[in-house]
Amino acid sequence: MELLTPALQTYPWGSRTLLTEMRGEPSPSATPEAELWFGSHPAAPATIGGVGLDEVIADDPADQLGAQVRGRYGDSLPFLLKILAADSPLSIQAHPTAAQARAGYEGENAAGIALDAPERNYKDPNHKPELLVALTPFRALAGLRPAKQTLDFFDYLDCPELTRYSAMLHSENEEEGLRALFTTWISLPRPARVEVIEGVRACVDKRAFDGVPGWMREAGRCFVELDDAHPGDVGVLASLLLNFVELAPGEALFLGAGRLHAYLSGMAVEIMANSDNVLRGGLTTKHVDVPELVRITDFSTMADPRVDAEADGGVCAFDVPARDFHLTRYELAAGDGFDAASAGPAIVLCTSGSVDCGPLELNPGMAAWIPASDPDARVSAAGGSAGADVFYARVGE
Repeated sequence: MELLTPALQTYPWGSRTLLTEMRGEPSPSATPEAELWFGSHPAAPATIGGVGLDEVIADDPADQLGAQVRGRYGDSLPFLLKILAADSPLSIQAHPTAAQARAGYEGENAAGIALDAPERNYKDPNHKPELLVALTPFRALAGLRPAKQTLDFFDYLDCPELTRYSAMLHSENEEEGLRALFTTWISLPRPARVEVIEGVRACVDKRAFDGVPGWMREAGRCFVELDDAHPGDVGVLASLLLNFVELAPGEALFLGAGRLHAYLSGMAVEIMANSDNVLRGGLTTKHVDVPELVRITDFSTMADPRVDAEADGGVCAFDVPARDFHLTRYELAAGDGFDAASAGPAIVLCTSGSVDCGPLELNPGMAAWIPASDPDARVSAAGGSAGADVFYARVGE
């Protein structure tokens, strides 16, 4: 086992307190701290002894990855582990399938678009399914809400600016109706979009939201919050179509390819395929490619994006339909531990308490890299510790 030092990403939506306080550092931080990347993605690799994990793997892929992982994924780590800390909303976005990512990456390379160009959509040829597990109360918009529920919401708001679009959701084909409405809204000229948003805002402000399902009240509050932060933005309208989700610590959600989402606030552990491909649709100053986003979006609905995790005592396994990664959370009491050897590489991430990983002691926000060649890896609550929370990330089976 070796200490894995994360790459810090300082995006504007990040928190000045969540990551610093987790790591016991002075708070607030000088700049917003958004993500800690524990992986080998070339855009921001974690390091071992000052050397990028991507270089460590490239120097001896057989030792670091093992034959099984190399046979399936080549000479690269197939997952990226993060801690995400948001004080304000991220962009409304979706991620491509593997085939879409490969075609998009090759197409932009052929067009001569530099990897660091602001208009670049595809930074790598990989898909990006992602699993998020809350460390604090975590708020998100995740997946398209069933059309019937959205129509009920529109009816309750009784807003003429929405009524003129409701007919699209009465389509016999739910997916086509949602595609038509989303495409219409995201393509509106700004003056027309602002008119719709202002009309909806006036109706939301008038409603008491008494005697209606709680999700309607939260959807209304979210609309107002986004309108205050991003007035006139197309993402404010898009939020009316998405599930509002609030996760308690330990709860999780999973998003496969094409699922529209926007994380709003809170801190979480996130694991995904090793990719940085993002197609954005609003709530951002970054590049927005409307046609490409619509093309890769999955317009089927999700009643609830939460993951039913398999819990057994202090062990919680998050089984999701993604072979690139598997994540398990361990709540270790004093003296507890687990074997961390795997057929491939693994990462151990401490989020509370203190754990021993061979010669290393990990405190919150620290991680250890376990190469495939380490058959005796073990993790245990550190001596004298009252316990610890640990995430164990490895390649799926």
